[in-house]
Amino acid sequence: MIQKFINGCLLVCALTFTANAQKEKWTSLFDGKTLKGWKQLGGQAKYEVKNGEIVGTTVSGTPNSFLCTEKDYGDFVFEVELNVAEGMNSGIQFRSLSKPDYQNGRVHGYQMEVDPSDRAWSGGLYDEARRDWLYIPNINPAGQKAFKRGGQWNKYRVEAIGNVIRTWINDIPVACLIDDVTDKGFIALQVHSIGKDQAPGQQIRWRNIRIQTGADIHPHPADNTPVVNLTLNNLSEQEKSQGFKLLFNGKDFTGWRGVHQDKMPTIHWKVVDGAINVSPSDGSETGNDIVATEQYGAFELTFEFKLSDGANAGVKYFVNEDFDSNGKSGVGLEFQVLDDEKHPDAKMGAVGNRTLGSLYDLIPSYKPDKRFQRKIGDWNQGRIIVYPNNMVQHWLNGFKVVEYERGSNIFKALVARSKYAKYDGFGMGKTGNILLQDHGDNVSFRNLKIRTIEK
Repeated sequence: MIQKFINGCLLVCALTFTANAQKEKWTSLFDGKTLKGWKQLGGQAKYEVKNGEIVGTTVSGTPNSFLCTEKDYGDFVFEVELNVAEGMNSGIQFRSLSKPDYQNGRVHGYQMEVDPSDRAWSGGLYDEARRDWLYIPNINPAGQKAFKRGGQWNKYRVEAIGNVIRTWINDIPVACLIDDVTDKGFIALQVHSIGKDQAPGQQIRWRNIRIQTGADIHPHPADNTPVVNLTLNNLSEQEKSQGFKLLFNGKDFTGWRGVHQDKMPTIHWKVVDGAINVSPSDGSETGNDIVATEQYGAFELTFEFKLSDGANAGVKYFVNEDFDSNGKSGVGLEFQVLDDEKHPDAKMGAVGNRTLGSLYDLIPSYKPDKRFQRKIGDWNQGRIIVYPNNMVQHWLNGFKVVEYERGSNIFKALVARSKYAKYDGFGMGKTGNILLQDHGDNVSFRNLKIRTIEK
């Protein structure tokens, strides 16, 4: 009887899934025979139809090439199957543009990456000819494993609905980006340019190209894919479903106070254009730090910060206000915020453990490639994750730059040799405050969001 019941439930689920699938209405963007409805922009890579597939072939001496839909799309769900040669780079453009007044008509806009390489960034989101990388899949290890290499077919899916952009490869979620720079444009199949040392003739093939628009759109439900939200002090539905809340409301200092105080300081701290700004003073530790009033144990904190020339600041966690800092900064574990080139602190400490992204005075950060180190005056993305098992990670602009275990023997040895040795139990509280440091320099923070991580 139990087996019959289970079989009956499986049959009902299968019929329900089939019925829902049949309700979805798709429009094909490729007739399987011609390139009708498409036009080529950019470079001169070869596009042709073979065996019911669109085949793109690399050509020497030409820039990135794009086979673009003649029609523009705003909100949509797009799917395609693709098969790319190993080592060849490509992408799916969407909400993309080509305008005479922008780099002489150069194609620019969102791109879902096709990357059959060891870095495994397929499914990530790139802003072609505009802002570079927007979502690097390093923060989603499960998504990085979705792409099948070695000349296998992969199913790509993009959902672009309002300011929410989500991607899947082989039905595995890879990226979730919240961004509002472009709301409409064409879809394009990219054949990337090749270097002088690369032989031409590599191919990528596309088939089963289809789209949902308007009332036909059937988006997937929210999931646990990490979110990169580039809108200002805003929580997306997916962030809310994951338990995130705003740590700063973008308007005032509700939920904040001065360290060792019961109210906000009256100097240096202001809200300017939706960001927390620390005005410059003499460049030294001021004892004027601020802390979030609620304490946290295991958590994930995301934030953006912007440095001025030669600036120094920090984001601290597990701050213990019982520690006496002689009127200087509150004491806690610190994600270092620093202009490494111009501030002398970068050359102090040991082996770079006071540089940007480091666990200050304890563990140096692994610096990402220069390409991902933002210029002074640009916004950086920071992320601190403290897991229930005391593993801690620092992330900078999409790259994990520090990982350590609170309370491990190595951690204790590092503390014993640091400026924190005099603080018994440093960094080991079950909970603590989140702190923004006033180091006497002009620094800004925005998009501070936090969630508690349950055991």
